[in-house]
Amino acid sequence: MLISFAVGALLGAVFLDILPHAFGEAQNVRTMAATVLGGILLFFVLEKLVLWRHCHEERCEAHDPDRPADDHGRSALMITIGDTVHNFVDGILIAAAFLADVQIGIVTALAIIAHEVPQEVGDFLILLNSGYSKRKAFAVNMLTSVAMVVGGLVGYAALSTLEQWIPTLLGLAAASMLYVSVADLIPGLHKRPELHHSIAQIVLIGIGIATIGLAHVAFQHVH
Repeated sequence: MLISFAVGALLGAVFLDILPHAFGEAQNVRTMAATVLGGILLFFVLEKLVLWRHCHEERCEAHDPDRPADDHGRSALMITIGDTVHNFVDGILIAAAFLADVQIGIVTALAIIAHEVPQEVGDFLILLNSGYSKRKAFAVNMLTSVAMVVGGLVGYAALSTLEQWIPTLLGLAAASMLYVSVADLIPGLHKRPELHHSIAQIVLIGIGIATIGLAHVAFQHVH
């Protein structure tokens, strides 16, 4: 159910906040559109390289628990590497969003956190299946999460003097969140076609979008 909410939060952040701001700041609308398109293709390639793999289930095509035992260690390693890279990039994108506008930064952070919760739960299950103890799996997840903080600090320091790159990074942030929601999360929701599951998914997606929309309205009233 958290995944359905995450889909709504990600899509809401992309279409209600990030893209409007990115296109508003861009000097050329066509260039910004190309940036978003290029970002989607980039994340597709990264996923093919298993660097952007998001497992939200104990079983997935990239990390099959029925693999031979000697392959489990490699699966756990790839999850750790992928999560570290993913979280580091997320940190940079959040920093870019905050530098563009505090409201955009908070909305982006909320949407990414909504997605991170089910992702980390799924990765935790995969690490357990790979032979990790609960304590070790939790420690690995915490360490990979630190990469987001590092990415945020690096991004903030670098972009403070390279403000011209902020609109481009906002476009990439939109591409990242759009790709994750449409190519990764939504297909997983279709694995539960039962009517009551479908209704719950639609409602929670709507709640996710509404949450971002309400946050947008609240910030407008504050300012």
